[in-house]
Amino acid sequence: MRSYSFQYLERLSAAAAFVFLGVLAALPALGQPVHGIAMYGDPALPRGYSSLPYANPDAPKGGSITSANVGGFDSLNPFATKGTPPWQLRYLAYESLLGRSWDEPFTLYGLLAETLETDESREWVEFTLNSAAAFSDGSPVTIEDVIWSFETLGTRGHLRYRDFWTRVDSIAQSGPGKIRIEFDTSNGPPDRDLVLLAGLRPILKKSQWSGTEFEDGAIEDIPIGTAPYVVDSYQIDRQVKLRRNPDYWGENLGYRRGTGNFDEIRIDFYGDDAVMKEAFKAGEISYIREFNAERWQEMADLPAVKRGDIELSEVPNSQPSGISGFVMNTRNPPLDDWRVRQALIDAFNFEYINDTLTGGRQPRITSYYSNSELGMRPGPASDAEAALLAPYADSLLPGTLEGYALPTSDGSKRNRDNIRAAADLLADAGWQVENGVLHKDRQPLVLTVVLQQDALVQQATAMMDIYARALERLGITLNVESVDKAQYTVREANYDFDLTYMRRSLSLSPGGEQYFYWGAEGADQPGSRNLMGMDSPAAEGMIRAMLAATNHDDFVTAVRALDRVLISGRYVIPIHQYSVGRIAHDARLHYPEDRLPLYGDGVGFLPEVWWMAD
Repeated sequence: MRSYSFQYLERLSAAAAFVFLGVLAALPALGQPVHGIAMYGDPALPRGYSSLPYANPDAPKGGSITSANVGGFDSLNPFATKGTPPWQLRYLAYESLLGRSWDEPFTLYGLLAETLETDESREWVEFTLNSAAAFSDGSPVTIEDVIWSFETLGTRGHLRYRDFWTRVDSIAQSGPGKIRIEFDTSNGPPDRDLVLLAGLRPILKKSQWSGTEFEDGAIEDIPIGTAPYVVDSYQIDRQVKLRRNPDYWGENLGYRRGTGNFDEIRIDFYGDDAVMKEAFKAGEISYIREFNAERWQEMADLPAVKRGDIELSEVPNSQPSGISGFVMNTRNPPLDDWRVRQALIDAFNFEYINDTLTGGRQPRITSYYSNSELGMRPGPASDAEAALLAPYADSLLPGTLEGYALPTSDGSKRNRDNIRAAADLLADAGWQVENGVLHKDRQPLVLTVVLQQDALVQQATAMMDIYARALERLGITLNVESVDKAQYTVREANYDFDLTYMRRSLSLSPGGEQYFYWGAEGADQPGSRNLMGMDSPAAEGMIRAMLAATNHDDFVTAVRALDRVLISGRYVIPIHQYSVGRIAHDARLHYPEDRLPLYGDGVGFLPEVWWMAD
């Protein structure tokens, strides 16, 4: 089993800090074409770089790998509001004007666009297309394709693309191979990340979608993208095969050297996690991720591991913890009362659950940005954070300014102190126990947790079984419903749950997507990512401050203040951190172990820079 020392992790963190402190560097001269752009400061890689630092430019090409998803699919369009596509298609089959480096907090380099230009305040951006950029059918990427993609995604695409479009004032061709975007400044300077978000919009072939209902996401034709892989064949709900395009236009780009190394990538679909794990053990899947530390230890006893056919790799990363846990739907009374939410958090005996299910090997998330410099610090808010939060003082929940920490138990099954604290909060909120049942206004407190049948459902269900018994001691009934992916998608989109499992991966460079996660606009909008139904002026104020920051210190202050609002809002019952990626894989698969990126087990790492060798 591969592992990495504490000193190595410290080196990764130091590298992250060094890159991010590049904020002090001067921006390129105004109006000058540049090969890349960072949220703050300059990109780490110079013009003409040979490859990304975490890619092996000499990696051999060839071989076939099989990955797996739990559930099914009925669409090959990852950009529509309807349908369930294989999530990997967005990254394997499509490209954007710029591509992200997973070794920097938020830096993009030229991809379909060879260069870009912007002004110091980032009120506009102009991209120059790479003259070689082409779709998989050999046709060139045109300005018309780019403009159509921006407009279509912004008005008819998935909700995650629409907020950006509301910030665009104009988009037009500005010269041969050039496209200029002016941002709306009617309400003040634009957010600094809009230029980068523009660079990350997927580019689609306009003519392929002519005469179709883009919003429906229905499968009609094999998608035509620009990325190294194209869909070769598919069977709905069973399998998608992608092959490496031998005529891929960007083969010699520094950004692509050492990536896209497999000739074929197959995605198989399984009904549940248990069946998928058995398929992996039988050699039908090339790799899987294991989220349970105890089961990970048990994998060392697999015959295939002992024979050397399967290797267990632990891949660290330096990104924030994000938030993983059970989100509470505040649209539903009584979860709109923070005292009830805190009581439910108190009743969740994490220490006992963690020891029972993982052997106590996985530390708990302490805030949304914990495990990073962006996470709030224990105790009271700093003077700078308090100043940002001061205009919202009347709406802040207890603990936001004074300091908030999750309850801890002694690890025993009874969790007496926290159960007593929960009972006191419920009584303060007007709830009373009668004949062993918690009532208010003659209504019992009955909650439903909805779980999707995926890789985490077994562990989540086990957690909920233990949790339900704890809630019984408070007179609360917890019903657990496990549904397939199709049902879950509908119920999540319509907020048809009291609690559900939620995972939000957060980066070292949070941007406008935070509105989509926590903004009031999504509180009542079906299909938003704001599962808890947050409507917090303070949270939105901290997001605005974060996006308006022009230096590193102000940026960190704003994110830490946002972190305080989120964790003290008591919206989620947090569970484990996943600061180490546990990947069991075919021993013939390799990756550059000596040059791991900051986001070591992120989307851009596996399978992008892996390769197969005997």
